[in-house]
Amino acid sequence: MPQYEMKVSPEVGFDEEQLVSFLKAKKWLSDGQYHRIVRRSVDARQKNVKVNLLVEILSAPAEVEFVEYFERDYDVRNADPVIIVGAGPAGLFAALKAIEGGLNPIVLERGKDVRSRRRDLAAINKDHVVNPESNYCFGEGGAGTYSDGKLYTRSKKRGSVRRIFEILVAHGATEEILYESHPHIGTNKLPKLVTALRESIERAGGQVKFDSKVIDFIIEDGEMKGVKLDNGEYLKGVAVLLATGHSARDIFRLCRERKIKIEAKPFALGVRIEHPQQVIDSIQYHCEDRGPYLPASSYALVSQTNFQNVERGVFSFCMCPGGFIVPAATSPGELVVNGMSPSRRDSRFANSGMVAAVELEDIKEFQKYGELAAMEFQAEVEKRAWTMGGQSQVAPAQRMIDFVNGKTSRDLLETSYQPGLTSVDMREVLPEFITSRLRQAFKIFGKRMKGYLSNDAQLIGVESRTSSPVRIPRDKMTFEHIEVKRLFPCGEGAGYAGGIASAAMDGEKCMEKIIAMYAK
Repeated sequence: MPQYEMKVSPEVGFDEEQLVSFLKAKKWLSDGQYHRIVRRSVDARQKNVKVNLLVEILSAPAEVEFVEYFERDYDVRNADPVIIVGAGPAGLFAALKAIEGGLNPIVLERGKDVRSRRRDLAAINKDHVVNPESNYCFGEGGAGTYSDGKLYTRSKKRGSVRRIFEILVAHGATEEILYESHPHIGTNKLPKLVTALRESIERAGGQVKFDSKVIDFIIEDGEMKGVKLDNGEYLKGVAVLLATGHSARDIFRLCRERKIKIEAKPFALGVRIEHPQQVIDSIQYHCEDRGPYLPASSYALVSQTNFQNVERGVFSFCMCPGGFIVPAATSPGELVVNGMSPSRRDSRFANSGMVAAVELEDIKEFQKYGELAAMEFQAEVEKRAWTMGGQSQVAPAQRMIDFVNGKTSRDLLETSYQPGLTSVDMREVLPEFITSRLRQAFKIFGKRMKGYLSNDAQLIGVESRTSSPVRIPRDKMTFEHIEVKRLFPCGEGAGYAGGIASAAMDGEKCMEKIIAMYAK
């Protein structure tokens, strides 16, 4: 069927009735025909913002052609079990792939189901109580469930990405994620979607066990046979897929204790920057009011900085237009912030991580921790933030220009961060090599985006869970651990993914290897 590329106004680009009228006026669409948006993106490079569209004309209503999984009834109740540690996107999509391959997935999640997690999140926000097993990082769906739902990925394997998106749509995501240039589900919609994924696993005979924390591995003759849970239960399978996410520090320590090779890994650390959304809109869209059609605008910034004659990058991370900042600590005595956006992105605030690269040579004093050097550095900064915040989930904060000028802010702005803020000099929270680089970068970004560097914006710290500070090495061909057979490190926690979509794809790829090597 014919496809047409076009550059249209926001009204046409985001309003279905106006798009139909436009297509008919162009004589691209006739009565009795249908259309489907193949791709949509906002072009704000010129003063008059436009929307780029690729539209396909159809003779019948558009239907998403879902992957084979949804066309068959699977029953793996009597199949060989495979152990999956972690019910984030890597673990859940690995479980679906296991079912396709004739294995019975047993998904072990230390945290609670999505509904029960809400009470623990409320306790963090209102009472500043952190449950180390159930929080913004741990629980059904992993860190993404209650922290955003962005599906951006740099993967060049578009077919694999499309498959992931189709599965998400089949479980409740809107079809817009199939064609938006920056697809996003929204934290308000993710809980139902994650529940639907779990129900698909269980309907086929797979198992998802909550409050099931792995405390030991069963290793025999160099092979991973299974795991031991904190309730004393032992579970065995044809392989163990380890998809615990970037914050499971106890698993990293367990790997070291059990002589499973791990490596310290560079990551990035910094703060969250919060602006009024209207400020970012006015900068990006060149207007005071973006109107009813354009979505809340975002930005992506990166610059090289110099500290003691060493070049390092500073970059925006997980930008959340129309979003909120949330407390993402996983243990008492630490303070971590993260960002999220609801599907409508209708908060008055825009926030983004702004982080500096941390290489292992930057933290030489932590080399005594060996493979856990970067993790221990990360933990120390989080403890310092907690102390500076008054030993609670109140976050240390500073206005942006005050930070650049080395001045403690006399007062702070309104914020989306529910536990509250306290004014501090962020140089007392972050190490000098981070603050120096951030100050340089903010000046550069202020020149690129007029109005970005402002005391109407504030730094909120710390943003430290950007990626795993540990890598669990695996064979490039088999994805199996380089020393322990039948152990498959997977996803963000192992250092092989960086978000919902890439983690889901990595979960599928790892399970494909398990099926090929160990399924009967």
